[in-house]
Parts: sequence; structure tokens; C-alpha cells
Amino acid sequence: MKSARPQIRAAITANYADLSETLRTAADYLADNQLEIATRSLRAIAAASGVSPASYTRLARAIGFSDYEALREQARMELSQRGSSFQDKARQLRNEADQPLLPRQAAACVDNIKALVDDIDPVRLEQVVDCLSKARRTVVVGALASAGFADYFAYLANWFNDSWIVAGRNGASLGGALASLTKDDCIVIVSKHPYAHRSVRAAELAAENGAKVIVLTDSHAFPGLQFADHHFIQRTESPHFFSSYAATLVLIETITGMLVARAGSEAEARIQNVDRHNRLLDELENV
Repeated sequence: MKSARPQIRAAITANYADLSETLRTAADYLADNQLEIATRSLRAIAAASGVSPASYTRLARAIGFSDYEALREQARMELSQRGSSFQDKARQLRNEADQPLLPRQAAACVDNIKALVDDIDPVRLEQVVDCLSKARRTVVVGALASAGFADYFAYLANWFNDSWIVAGRNGASLGGALASLTKDDCIVIVSKHPYAHRSVRAAELAAENGAKVIVLTDSHAFPGLQFADHHFIQRTESPHFFSSYAATLVLIETITGMLVARAGSEAEARIQNVDRHNRLLDELENV
């Protein structure tokens, strides 16, 4: 029985830290251009990416394929499977209506969260928390399905730190939030497939201004990753018609929890003060 080949993006994510700079360049091109890999010659791919054909052969083996042709065949297969739209996935859910969704969805979310623990580098996580704790200001960006999660990230942070804002929401200009970013600031971008152009541009402009760019995404295929100082990849597999954000929520809550622990008594005092003002404004029920 033939062993299943790994999914290309998952294989890149799993092996990315061990790749040389040249192979990372080839991997980035591969993640962003699977159609090119599937349909063009290796010579053409090498010319377009500026990476030698031999490097692509080494990359294929480094991420778990027997050779470049096996990788190319996998790209073709994934492209043929990717043709299903959200509508197609919704139709599949309807066709599987006799199979309870809750246990399948819950199992997928649990698997994604378990993978998060394995995939996250604890040292990198500490570096990101340190960066955020020292930032003069932190701007959070999220568009499309990621918008609500950006709001939640900033909501949690604002309980203990008043320097976090969500860009481009509730009448606030995205450009206005980015224009004043400096090397003393951080920007956190939450973006999952399908990727929003404004999130990519926000990463690019923030990097040009010298701000530290932190990205939470689902794949090395996110185009804004090239501008990131730090990034975390969360798995989003789901039987649903849309990707799961369960692992991303765990990561957001972990980061804010670590920030509270690092801030110490100052955070406690602000949380108490915010809670008091919420009650004065009748934001919370007194129970």
C-alpha cells in the first residue's frame, strides 16, 4: 500500500525552521505559487524565483518527498482538490446531514489545538510577549473573518493595557493607525485564508515604518509573511465549510495571559479600575 504524501503547506510548516536561507526562499515561492509548480517546468520555476533547480530538488527531499516530481504531482493533486468552493463545502455538509457535526467539529478543533502546542516554539513565544510588553503602542489588524478575532485580542489586552488599538474598525482609519507607527511600536496581524489584501499591505507599511510585525496565520502562503519579524502558524482543519479559529483563540488567550503575568501588580490595578468603571457605566450586571 502506497504511503500518503504530506500536504505541501503542512510539510513546509513542519520543516521550515530547519531549512537553509536558500531553501526557505524556494519554500516561500512554492507555498505562494503551487499552480506554477504544477504547470511549469522546473527550469521556468527556477528562473522565476531566482533559485536553482538543484535547490528545488533538495527542498523536495527536505520536506518529505522522494524527489521534485513527487512534489510536483502532489501540487497537481492539491490543486484539483482545492477546486471546491465554500458553496461546494456547504453542499457537502448538507449531504452529510445524517452524520452528527458536533463530534466531528470538536475533534478537528482538539486536533488543531494539540498541534498548536507541538508547533509553537516556546522561545519564540517568549520573544513575542517580550516585544509586546515593551511596545509603546500595539495596533491589531484583522479583516474578513479575522476581524472579530482582532477585536477580541484588543479587548482582552485593553483590560490591562491602554496602548492597544484595532486599526480600521468602528470608523477609525487604517491609514491613520499605521501612519504614526515607529520602531517603538508593534503591529499584530491576524489573517487566514482567503487572505485580505489590506492585511498584506498593513504588514508591508508597518515594516517600512520600522514597527515590529507579528503575524498569526494558517500557512506560509500568507503573502504578508515576508514582512513579519515573528509569525505563528495555526492549523485550521475543519469539516465545516470554513476554517476553524479554535487554535488561534487559544494562542490569543495565551499571549494576553502571559502579558498579564509579566505586567504584575500594574495590570491587576488597571483590571480592577476597568471593572469598576464598567460597573459605573452599567456595562456589567451586578450578580
